[in-house]
Amino acid sequence: MSAPVKAWVSQGLVFLRSANCGLDKGLLNRKANNFPRALGNHQITRGRKRSTRHPSWFVPQQPSETDEDLTAENQEYISELVQARYAQQKSPLKDGPWERGVWTRSTRRTGVLALKIGVLPQWTKEGHKFYTTLLQVLDNHVIRYNPPEVVRNSFGWQPYWGTKYGIVVVGALSCDPHEFSKEYNNLFSEACVPPKRRLTRFLVTPEAAIQPGTPLNATHYRVGDVVDVQAKTIDHGFQGVIKRWGMKGMPKTHGTTKSHRKMGSAAGTGTKGSIWKGKRMPGHMGADWRALRGLTIHRINYRYNVLYVTGPCLPGPNHAYVRVMDTVLPRRKNSDSPPLMPTCYPEDLEGPLPEEAFHDDLFQFTEPSIAYKEDKK
Repeated sequence: MSAPVKAWVSQGLVFLRSANCGLDKGLLNRKANNFPRALGNHQITRGRKRSTRHPSWFVPQQPSETDEDLTAENQEYISELVQARYAQQKSPLKDGPWERGVWTRSTRRTGVLALKIGVLPQWTKEGHKFYTTLLQVLDNHVIRYNPPEVVRNSFGWQPYWGTKYGIVVVGALSCDPHEFSKEYNNLFSEACVPPKRRLTRFLVTPEAAIQPGTPLNATHYRVGDVVDVQAKTIDHGFQGVIKRWGMKGMPKTHGTTKSHRKMGSAAGTGTKGSIWKGKRMPGHMGADWRALRGLTIHRINYRYNVLYVTGPCLPGPNHAYVRVMDTVLPRRKNSDSPPLMPTCYPEDLEGPLPEEAFHDDLFQFTEPSIAYKEDKK
């Protein structure tokens, strides 16, 4: 363990996906940890563009012991024990919701974790065809909220954040606790929810603080809202210059030998004969964080929590996790119709939700496609 990490540990700070899980021998730690910490998908670089190695303080997600030797009766008994343990826990939502803030142009709400389903075409009422990407919000819950003063002293803090932003940790897709380690399960003891398949964090302003345990779904957004989407691009592995950078390559005939897909000269001669920084060469392609900003939500399916977002080229493959958040573009924020703060609660709904909601300019297939006007004589 390095000296900076030892210094953080000596101060009682626990970092990303770490918990004092060794204090309880039970299946789950019923008491919430009292340590200030910042959870999320922290991108570790270690001097390189990307790295897949987890840091030393990263709590393992996979359990050290498997259930291969358990009989069907034992597995059923353990499942009943887990359900009873969760039923006995007191949800933080029983204490009542937190005070709701007022939205301003500088407000930053929490986002959601969605699953990229695929691309589907849509048509406007004028007959213009465009493509949208379907994002399904799967079983999102708020896991933890850290105020700005705690984030200021946590690992991963950036100087340009200042003391303006807190951190909201959001988890998606509840799973069986047996699939994860005891340390990972204890991260969800504060929110009293089952362990999630994926965790991420969002920067929020203090007026957009949200209580742990609060569910998030498609009602967090409305039709016409402008959002930013962030995800990891498709990982292509090590590729050559033709696929990675689109180079032409060498001639295919007339004496070319074993150099058809090479890039050619890498540097010149003279005083500048060395290879310049940024030279396009073979290397790892993909698996980078990319963000698309200013995307409009044209359609929402409230039954399956699906968002129809502008564009067919969102980063990541199908069935990849995507971060969806309010746009940071100042000219695309709608001040005339501000969003609900900090999210949409059941009391904010006026009557039952429709199965689907469409943009005013979007054509619905339940309407007639051709309209005839009567001639006035």
